Amino acid sequence: MKRAHVHPEAEAEADAAFEWHWVRSESAALGFDAELRAAFGTLVKFPQICAPYLRGTRRVMLNRYPYFVVFRELPREIQIVAAAHARRRPGYPAKRL
Repeated sequence: MKRAHVHPEAEAEADAAFEWHWVRSESAALGFDAELRAAFGTLVKFPQICAPYLRGTRRVMLNRYPYFVVFRELPREIQIVAAAHARRRPGYPAKRL
């Protein structure tokens, strides 16, 4: 299993989404965090089952929240590029590659 490296902007996006949910509902924020962690676990263990995305990246969707995680598999690590909202600025994570 490869080690995951999270891009600083992806980490900031995940933190901002968590905070947004926390202000509205603590349970929603905790649910978001749990789903995000599950997505990270999936992409680290089984990167090839995730859907192809832009410029050689892949993505894994969260189930109950309109977010997805964009990543690419490198020879020695999984590089997490974005924790993106599914309905905003499509394609922007490609600028981080």
